[in-house]
Amino acid sequence: FAGFSPGAIADRIELSDTRYIITQARESRRNKPVLLKEMVDEALARLPDEHKVRTVVVVSDSRDEKVPMEEGRDVFWADFLVGGGGFSSDCVPMESNEPLFILPTSGTTAKPKVVVHCHGGYQVHIYSMAKWLYGLGADDIWFSTSDIGWIVGHSYNIYGPLLCGCTSILYRGTPDYPRQDMWWDIIERNGVTGMFTSPTGVRALMRLGIEQAKKHDFSKLKRVFCAGETLNPAAWQWLQEEVFADKIPVVDHMWQTETSGAIVGNPNGLGMIPIKPGSAGLPAPGILTDVVDEVDGRSLSDGEHGLFIIRKPFPGLTPTLWGDPERYRRDYWEARPGTKGVYLAGDAAYKDRDGYIWFTGRADEVIKIAAHRIGTVEVENALVSHPAVVEAAVAGVPDELRGTVASVCVVLAKGYQPSEELRRELVRHVRNEMGPIVVVRGVVFINMLPKTRSGKIMRRVIKALLTNEEIGDISTIEEEASVDEVKEALGKLKRH
Repeated sequence: FAGFSPGAIADRIELSDTRYIITQARESRRNKPVLLKEMVDEALARLPDEHKVRTVVVVSDSRDEKVPMEEGRDVFWADFLVGGGGFSSDCVPMESNEPLFILPTSGTTAKPKVVVHCHGGYQVHIYSMAKWLYGLGADDIWFSTSDIGWIVGHSYNIYGPLLCGCTSILYRGTPDYPRQDMWWDIIERNGVTGMFTSPTGVRALMRLGIEQAKKHDFSKLKRVFCAGETLNPAAWQWLQEEVFADKIPVVDHMWQTETSGAIVGNPNGLGMIPIKPGSAGLPAPGILTDVVDEVDGRSLSDGEHGLFIIRKPFPGLTPTLWGDPERYRRDYWEARPGTKGVYLAGDAAYKDRDGYIWFTGRADEVIKIAAHRIGTVEVENALVSHPAVVEAAVAGVPDELRGTVASVCVVLAKGYQPSEELRRELVRHVRNEMGPIVVVRGVVFINMLPKTRSGKIMRRVIKALLTNEEIGDISTIEEEASVDEVKEALGKLKRH
């Protein structure tokens, strides 16, 4: 994964006890070189002897590239292949519970967890969901915009499409470089029939404007799926109604690195159910979910907010964490008094009378204002429903009177400028949308939110900046400059 710093690479080598590395020599992002081999070398230099890597295989576009190579350890890909001459290329049969791959969680937590997925269960689950939720078939041309280094990239750039026998388009680059219509052009030019992207991707396209989409023909496209975080209603409406004119479904759904594939969604392959903007849908076939009280574990009634849990294991669920089974038991199966013996996903949610699941944020990001529990996603959705706001991130900050209040960072839509009047208007808007219990103290205008490279908002970083705490590990951040921008905007807000 090209987005890691040397420190993050070193951490993951140590956590996984890696002995062999395959790396590109160089990467290019927005036409700027990323020196991957040098980053790997720096990571290896940080490791103690007990975690010494034996071999580094370097994939290079040209032998003429000036790539630093350590004799006795580093080898070019072409030479590495020659060394395999005379060995059988037949597949090796594996027991179904043998590990297939390990993948450190990317998300918003500080220390990564090294998730294990096994040959049998993983492939059973992602193939089932490819058929039932995405409706994938051999005739499909599928475009997943995820980085291959994330679980979505593993499952639905590579394994899922191959298991279904369909065409999978892999795109190396960003949605707006070298042209602002790159994704739209890929869809039209290749006759894409199904697309998988993130809410962050949708909001990035929103910022570029509807004009970019209007230049293209989407007549072959049959469905679009979003996951990674909640697809807020405003972004869904823009894509569903403005871009696609209600001709194809835009479907939100939910899963995690730990679940390998979808666990909540809309069964496009079996028969669509009504879409409720802002909801991830219904529990996927074979997944027994619930929303429970965090103290006593009782199942909550419709509309009651609590913890989202999975009652029983299923084939795609990680059976352990690499080298840390105790943490697996502690963090997932015994983390809260009310969740012992069930899988705790770590998300706050509620279910409605039709059984739809509505995620309101991470369980540890719920804001408690004067005894009222409010999800960060709910406040963010209220902000994004204002035409001036294209993205928002909310964090709880201490308040002497109410215990906690909401502080927000917003990214403005085209044509809007930061002002005190707009700041007051957004505070009023949230109050009107959610009621007087939601108290917003401080609206920070920025150009980009701190996010992981998989598109998740790093709310813990924003909260740390708002409360003058240590921001911790930001090795998976998309743009480090976003942290400096929040700091600068906060400084301006305090001075005024």
